[in-house]
Amino acid sequence: MAEAQPPALPDKRQVAASFSRAAASYDGVADLQRRVGESLLSQLPALQPARWLDLGCGTGYFSRALQARFPQGEGLALDIAEGMLRYARPLGGAGQFVAGDAECLPLRDGCLDLIFSSLALQWCEDFAGVLGEARRVLRPGGVLAFSSLCAGTLAELRDSWQQVDGFAHVNRFRREADYRALCAASGLELLGLQVRPQVLYFTDLRQLTHELKALGAHNLNPGRPGGLTGPARIRALVDAYERCRQPQGLPATYQVIHAVLRKGR
Repeated sequence: MAEAQPPALPDKRQVAASFSRAAASYDGVADLQRRVGESLLSQLPALQPARWLDLGCGTGYFSRALQARFPQGEGLALDIAEGMLRYARPLGGAGQFVAGDAECLPLRDGCLDLIFSSLALQWCEDFAGVLGEARRVLRPGGVLAFSSLCAGTLAELRDSWQQVDGFAHVNRFRREADYRALCAASGLELLGLQVRPQVLYFTDLRQLTHELKALGAHNLNPGRPGGLTGPARIRALVDAYERCRQPQGLPATYQVIHAVLRKGR
């Protein structure tokens, strides 16, 4: 039997445009994103980076956290979404805010001691290329710490849509096994990797879909169905999702991977 291929990921231009539009609304609904990033910060090994990068900086929340943690270091913040950068720059945190792509960093070799990236790299199709770029720009002993999303994220919403029409209405992400294999082949030393599911609860389906849109993380799948969703399909989706309801509300599970890698000396 042929091995299952990783899913095709969204076009980067669509990702950049979606997150640019969401810049002003993002922080108001980003509780999970902050929780995941703070957990990743807590997993950093002891280090005092002279130069660090917040990769996929978004609104700059963790650029400011990194500056507070490493006040002697020089900070860079990079994102593919120009709208996010326009929002983040006035708030400070990093010395420079740069538009760029994690798969082709606009940085010279061996210029960083730390790359921090929380919930951004799931949008990169060439994850081997991301790791190769990290290895290139890190100095010996430098650290890459990232969190990302795995297959199984928003499984309740995906399965409910499957009962309605069978289309892919939920973003697809890599399997944990793919992350592990790519990290193992990266030439970086893997210090730790684990998946930590996070479950959010919503009063109704409308609250969940509003949050995904406000984050810029609604369905960006290639080949997704176009046009408006009719009332009958929405009612069918609500009915299907209601079967998942728990005492706390409607669950939405995020499969979050955390990993810390180091470049050999």
